[in-house]
Amino acid sequence: MKKLLIIIVVLAIIFIGMLVYRSNGVNKSQVNINEINNIEEYIGKIYMWKEVTNEALPSFDNINDANETWIWEVVKKNLEEYEVDYNTIENKAKEVFGENFTKEFPKEGNQSFEYNEGTKKYIATEVNLDMQEDSFLLNTIEKENGKYKVQIVEYLEDYGEEESIIIRNLQGEEIGRIANSESETKAQEIIKKNIDRFTKKNIILKNEENLVVEKVENG
Repeated sequence: MKKLLIIIVVLAIIFIGMLVYRSNGVNKSQVNINEINNIEEYIGKIYMWKEVTNEALPSFDNINDANETWIWEVVKKNLEEYEVDYNTIENKAKEVFGENFTKEFPKEGNQSFEYNEGTKKYIATEVNLDMQEDSFLLNTIEKENGKYKVQIVEYLEDYGEEESIIIRNLQGEEIGRIANSESETKAQEIIKKNIDRFTKKNIILKNEENLVVEKVENG
């Protein structure tokens, strides 16, 4: 029983340490851990793959002017089924992008969803990914008037070698390496030490019923 209690305490310390580490650079007087978690989760929903959408997160001033391939790939990523009807696609788009999103999904389908005349449903197309995982790190968060200005650092985790994970910037330059057995925290340490060599994006998020993206610009 005593050993079990010690293990629980150690795990709790590790977990708290991870939360504190993730919040480094964030103005803690403005946002709390729960807000940070919600922001990270939402950005994870809209952060894509450059080999599919050209940029994992493109820049835009208005969500309706954002890259169309990226928009519908985000919707596809957040659907729970691969075969859906038209209303399901439209409703998911509103859920992810908010009530100001007015772009209509083409009824004939597109490269993200193929229309099946027999079932009158749309089938999500296959996504082919490479060995480089598109990733981001929360850098700073500012909160004002119910909105969040979030800066992320973008990087790639290259799994092309068996014994290590290569940390690259978006230009493909190798910045560092970690062993497969090492945690994500180690990768983040490398990124923070070399932060000027990475691409950054500033994201404006607002609260509706849920967080939604309003604007993305180069950092």
